Amino acid sequence: MLLGGIADDLTGAVELAGMLAAGGMRVALVLDDAPIPSGQDAVVVALPSRVAPVAEARDGFARAADALLGAGARMLFFKYCATFDSTPQGNIGPCADLLMERTGAPFTLFAPSFPEAERRVFMGHLFVGAQLVSNSPKRFDPLTPMTEPDLVKVLAAQTARRVGLLPLPVVAQGEAAVARHASTLREAGLSYAIADAATEEDLATLARASWDWPLATGGSNLAAHYPPIWREKGLLAPAAALPPARAGGHGAVLAGSCSDRTREQVAHFAGHHPVLRIDLARLETPAAALREAAGWALPRLERGPVCITTAGDPQAVAAAQARLGREGAARAAEELLGGLARALVAAGARRLLVAGGETSGAVIRALGIARLTVAPYVSPGIGLCAAEAPEPLALCLESGKLGPVDMFGTVLERMRA
Repeated sequence: MLLGGIADDLTGAVELAGMLAAGGMRVALVLDDAPIPSGQDAVVVALPSRVAPVAEARDGFARAADALLGAGARMLFFKYCATFDSTPQGNIGPCADLLMERTGAPFTLFAPSFPEAERRVFMGHLFVGAQLVSNSPKRFDPLTPMTEPDLVKVLAAQTARRVGLLPLPVVAQGEAAVARHASTLREAGLSYAIADAATEEDLATLARASWDWPLATGGSNLAAHYPPIWREKGLLAPAAALPPARAGGHGAVLAGSCSDRTREQVAHFAGHHPVLRIDLARLETPAAALREAAGWALPRLERGPVCITTAGDPQAVAAAQARLGREGAARAAEELLGGLARALVAAGARRLLVAGGETSGAVIRALGIARLTVAPYVSPGIGLCAAEAPEPLALCLESGKLGPVDMFGTVLERMRA
C-alpha cells in the first residue's frame, strides 16, 4: 500500500479517494474502525473527527494510523478541508501531532491549497477567491468559523510543536529548493511548515519534494500529484477503470450544510422539484419531525426527486443554536437527516445526494454503510461513490461549499442507471 489516507470527514475522504482513483490507483474507502482491505494501492479511512472533542479525535486517528501502518502503508496522508476547518483547540494540530508520533516523521508540510476551487495560500494566509478567508462567508460557519487567515497562527495555537512557513518564492524554485528549505526549518527545531501554493504546478512541486516522506498533509489535490510520481518511480502499475456510480430507483437530496452555496443549490432545485425546509429553531421533537418529513417525502418520490433540508441563513442558524446549543443543533440536523435517509431507502430511493461533510457522515452511518467504492474525481463538490450494502446505492457526497448551483438535479440524473 503506497498511501494510507485519514480524512477528518466523509466528503473529504471521498474527494481524496476520487483523486487517487483518477490517478489510476486501486483505492478503497472505509469508515471508522472497519477492517482495512488488502490488495489496494491506497486505503482512505473516513473519521467524523473534524469537530469532535480533541481526545476523541486523537483516539480515532491513533486507531486508523495503527491499522494502516499495520497493513503496510508506506505513507500516511492527513486530509483536511481546503479552508483548514478547525476550532482553536484543534483538531488539525492534535491529530497531526499523533501522526508524527506514530510515523516517527521529523517534519511535514501543511498544504491546504485547492486552486481549482479558488482556495490558495500566500505568505501563509488563506484566500477564498480574492478574499482572505476571514472576510469570506466561511467566517459565518456554524461549527468552524474561520476568523484568522494566518494559518501559521492557526496551527501554532493547536500544537506545542514549532510552526514555520514555506513561502511561494521558494516553491517557485522547484523541489530541490523546497527540500533545502524544509531541511533548514527542521535543523532550526521546527516540525511543521505551512506551504504556500497558488497553482497546480506549485502543488506538483510540493508532491515531488515529499513523495517518499512517511507523513504528508494537505488537500486532496496535493495527493493527486503522487500517483504519476510513484508510477515514474516504478512503484505503481496502471489499474483498470472503475465503473460509474449508478443505480435505478428514486432520487433524493438531503442537505444539512448551511453554506451560501448549499442554500443557492437548494433554491435552484426548488424551481424544478419539491423542497421541504425544516426550521430547527421550531423543532418540537426529533421523532415528530421525522414522521412529518417522511410523510411529506415518501408519497412524492414516485413523481421525481425531492429535497429535504435543514439549511438556513446565518440568522436561522443563530436561532437554532440559541435554542439547542451549537452542538445540539448540529446533532439534531444529523439525526433527523440520517433517519430520513433510512426511510427513503426503505421506500425505494437508490440515488442519494447529501450536502454537507458532517451530514454525509451521519447519513452513511445511519444507513449502516462501512465501505464505499469511489468513482474517479470529476470536479470540486461532486464526490460520486457506490455502496453495496445494505442496498445497492449510488451516492453523491459533497462538502456543501462547492459544486455548481444546478448540481442537485444534474447529478441525480447522472447517477440514474
